[in-house]
Amino acid sequence: MKSTSFASSAAALSALALLPQLTTAFYLPGVAPTSYKPGDAVPLFVNSIKPMAAQDARLHSVLSYDYYDPRFGLCQPENGPKYVSESLGSILFGDRIMTSPFDLKMGQNESCIKLCTSTYDTDAAHFVNTRISKGFALNWLVDGLPAGQNLYDELTGSHFYSPGFALGFVPPGDPPEPVIFNNHYDILIEYHKVRGHNDQLRVVGAVVQPSSRAYPPEQSNLDCHSSQDVEPVVLSQDVDHKTDVTFTYSVYWTESPTAWATRWDKYLHVFDPKIHWFSLVNSAVVVVFLTLTVASVLFRALRKDIARYNRLDQINLDDLSGADGLEDGVQEDSGWKLVHGDVFRTPSRPLLLSVLLGNGAQLFAMTGATICFALLGFLSPSNRGSLGTIMVFLYTLLSFVGGYVSARVYKSMNGEQWKLNIASTPLLVPGIVFATFFFLNLFLWANGAAGAVPFGTMLVIVAIWFVISVPLSVAGSWLGFRAKALEPPVRTNQIPRQIPPTTTYLKPIPSMLLVGILPFGAIFVELYFIMSSIWFSKIYYMFGFLFLCYGLMIITCAAVTVLMVYFLLCAENYHWQWRAFLAAGMSAGYIFINALIYLVSKLSLGGLSGTVLYIGYSALLSFLFFILTGSIGFFSSWWFVRKIYGSIKID
Repeated sequence: MKSTSFASSAAALSALALLPQLTTAFYLPGVAPTSYKPGDAVPLFVNSIKPMAAQDARLHSVLSYDYYDPRFGLCQPENGPKYVSESLGSILFGDRIMTSPFDLKMGQNESCIKLCTSTYDTDAAHFVNTRISKGFALNWLVDGLPAGQNLYDELTGSHFYSPGFALGFVPPGDPPEPVIFNNHYDILIEYHKVRGHNDQLRVVGAVVQPSSRAYPPEQSNLDCHSSQDVEPVVLSQDVDHKTDVTFTYSVYWTESPTAWATRWDKYLHVFDPKIHWFSLVNSAVVVVFLTLTVASVLFRALRKDIARYNRLDQINLDDLSGADGLEDGVQEDSGWKLVHGDVFRTPSRPLLLSVLLGNGAQLFAMTGATICFALLGFLSPSNRGSLGTIMVFLYTLLSFVGGYVSARVYKSMNGEQWKLNIASTPLLVPGIVFATFFFLNLFLWANGAAGAVPFGTMLVIVAIWFVISVPLSVAGSWLGFRAKALEPPVRTNQIPRQIPPTTTYLKPIPSMLLVGILPFGAIFVELYFIMSSIWFSKIYYMFGFLFLCYGLMIITCAAVTVLMVYFLLCAENYHWQWRAFLAAGMSAGYIFINALIYLVSKLSLGGLSGTVLYIGYSALLSFLFFILTGSIGFFSSWWFVRKIYGSIKID
């Protein structure tokens, strides 16, 4: 026994001794550092060629292209390019990462290395020149870091790295100068020595300085750094004229004090941070003040109503007829008790409402969990595609929640088509989303864009949907229907009460417009940064701000919807279920209108395909946001109605 106890103690002490080493060796999957010895090969991968802001600061396209599209004529590896394995989220977000012909050796400078010579005919020259004028950029990855440009922000007085670098540029002038094509790349790579191991080096920065040099065809020894004026490369679009272009690159390594853990800080830059902070704090103060005001007024009025209703119930009917005008006035002005026999009446189309609410609960849980994962650092930008992957993963697993909520709500609404509810919950909303996504993907396929999701990936998504998501939703629905229905606190009359005419602001459309604008105001500032990140290929990382805005949106959406339902019930209108859902969901309408304004003010999409893709994806996101906010408004109103009618005495 003593030897066994001693062995256990020794094992425990050994584990404690190894604990510091284990903790220092722990890294999230996909973001562990890679150490190189001097002379080791450092991989340089290429990604799709994507549009960025052109010289007029507007986005002119939403289509991306494969790096090795023959029309670009870029140099390929000797044995041909090979795809690098990617996550599902990376593929969905348009990444197409492949090997490259660039040969980088850790710590070894190289000067004027020739890659290849490409020939551009008239059609290829026109294609490339058009993409240059639209602001297309090359995207490389060096040890997982995006190779970019070193830019200077005059407002903050700081340097930062912007992912991607220009394919070429258009010289300013009137009349317009010929478009210049970049064919030489100065690759500047920063490395950091591991403390205590001078032979272990890590990449902490990558910058590319592109330039244009028209090399003479007879020149064998290429000079990439001549101080003399060098003619730039201009791709001729003349008929039957071909342009030969020689591609070269140079590599320069410099030691940097930047640690590997903070190497992404140079890429995470906020433009005009003071305005961002001011707008965010201002929105938070306004929303919190508005919510507290609504809550105080509402609960003061409710407490007074409930006390007087209960006092009236204790008065004899004979005395009630002789009560003073104040009590009569209360009963006339505050009419929400008068509809107690109809307020829990089954709404129209309960099946559709329950299906939307189930999917809304699923989206609510997925969004909250995704933001929490991001706050914990699991969605690092170094782990490419992690955001899309975790969203698909969580939405699939949370199908159980969607099925359960949909079934409980439908059962509480006395629904009878339970089989149709079980089938519709995992198929209706995901089916609309998938059909829209597939339709928009057809435009990408037709234009040969790199962002088109491959057919095999589509099959994987369908398999995940029907093999995992649908069974989980069915299991949740089965448990939901087996659970006891949520009984209303008051009985429902057999004959519906007649609804008197309502005032203008309580009619459906005015009330939707009034309620929907407040949740939109809570997220307006952050929405601008998210849209800039999506369409301008910028890195979004401000998940702390996003978490705050998400919380403010939930509080605002619940508060204003409850207030509208209270006024609706006081007007003796008991059709609150759909009104609460649609009014809160109207904030999605403002998001779509904001997207259209963004299209006019920030984008300049000349072609039909780009406009259809932008409007289609914006409408799809607005539809999902409509279900999300509508569900928040309904459940908060449902809780409120059950609470107030459970607090009064009904004969």
